[in-house]
Amino acid sequence: MITALLPLLPDAVLLLCVLFALVNETVAVHLTDGEAAPSRASRRTYAIALGASILAASGYALLAALDTQHYVFFSKMVVIDPFANVMKAAVAAGFAVTLVYSRAYLEARNLLRGDLLMLAMCSLIGQCVMISGAHFLTLYLGLELMSLPLIAMIALRQDSTHSLEAAIKYYVLSALASGVLLYGTSMIYGATGALGLGEVSHALMRGHINTTILLFGVVFVIAGVAFKLGVAPFHMWIPDIYQGAPTALTLLIGGAPKAAAFAWSLRILASGLLPLAEDWQRMLLIFAALSFVIGNLAGLMQSNIKRMLAYSAIAQMGFVLIGVLSGVVDGQTNGATNAYGAAMFYSLIYALTALGSFGVILALSRRGSEADQLNDLKGLSQRHPMLAVVMLLMMFSLAGIPPTAGFYAKFAVLQALMNTGSVWLAALAVLTSLIGAFYYLRVVKFMYFDAPQEHAPVMPSSSANALLMMNGVAALALGLLPGPLMSACMYAIHHTLYS
Repeated sequence: MITALLPLLPDAVLLLCVLFALVNETVAVHLTDGEAAPSRASRRTYAIALGASILAASGYALLAALDTQHYVFFSKMVVIDPFANVMKAAVAAGFAVTLVYSRAYLEARNLLRGDLLMLAMCSLIGQCVMISGAHFLTLYLGLELMSLPLIAMIALRQDSTHSLEAAIKYYVLSALASGVLLYGTSMIYGATGALGLGEVSHALMRGHINTTILLFGVVFVIAGVAFKLGVAPFHMWIPDIYQGAPTALTLLIGGAPKAAAFAWSLRILASGLLPLAEDWQRMLLIFAALSFVIGNLAGLMQSNIKRMLAYSAIAQMGFVLIGVLSGVVDGQTNGATNAYGAAMFYSLIYALTALGSFGVILALSRRGSEADQLNDLKGLSQRHPMLAVVMLLMMFSLAGIPPTAGFYAKFAVLQALMNTGSVWLAALAVLTSLIGAFYYLRVVKFMYFDAPQEHAPVMPSSSANALLMMNGVAALALGLLPGPLMSACMYAIHHTLYS
């Protein structure tokens, strides 16, 4: 019995650590005298969160490497397979890196508190549920478990009107998207009589269903998926929340959760709605085109780097959609493994570059000062050469400039797209990427060719410094040697689609 539950062990570790951290904080605050008690408890909770995420990431990576089986739990509502293990390892590792980058920032603003860290860990558990969901209800519960703690964390900084405004916008728009998603799910249930992804897929292949209700349901579900991915025209929340939230929380929203949202979307589309691929691929094609145009053109006009990276995220998610919409060609799924594998690779590379970009911004931020303007990066090569090199590699990767990982990721998804015959979309992606390269290269110009406006020393912690260096090396190494990670993505997708 215990052996049968072994694939769930990393998830159980995270859940137990949340409960332990909650007890630790509660006991420390109520039973220990002195003002320093909550601070000490928060530091212990921080250590628990960091250790749990590293342990979970190691567990997922080990399971992915050693176990190729496909497990189902809880009446087939949860699935554990190589795809789930790889993606969970990525989001758990991303969460751990985010904690290291954010510690000094949170301490300086009195945000390194037990409630924030426990909410962050709950959000991580939600991401894991999203990745392993095999039932529409499980997928919805995971989505809400990820989103609601993020909203609460943004609102914790009650002295900032921008944070409160961002939290309210996120809450309202997230509730609207959840309602749309549930409405679409109810229509799919009405048409197929099922909510399990496998059961829905089998019902669609058998036919004899109400096509009108089904297609309306698919439209609403795809709209919910597009909102959670942050692609146009459902992108309105991204720039305001990226800019309004404290930078550490912006990273918690825009880093690992993006990879989890991709996995969640792929579960719905490739596992549940694959027989309707020709219908939802048309919608994704339009969303991708709009994301390229809106993301790259709007990014040109931004002076706030967090807002610029928000529009960059919209454009980058367009490339993820390219991979997802290229899986089925003329009703054939021969190229699905390559296309979905390329999209998975792209989502992981984007999470890596988002971590590095916001990590540099967090390193530049000081007590009472947010380094969120492009001008704050001027002369960074003189103030801290290593941070400038890391930011340069992140910008090159986002722009798709070789030999960084972003170039190979873009090449892989465009290659999958060309197999579908959508040459015009490939041309639009390349053209808008060339336009978008301007605002990435503008960051490089500020760092290397402008005089610094601020001469205060930049002193990130030794752990953040080491991780940022590793972040930059990874962005370069995965561009020069992308084979191992791409093979892992292909392997995981193959065992997901054909298990």
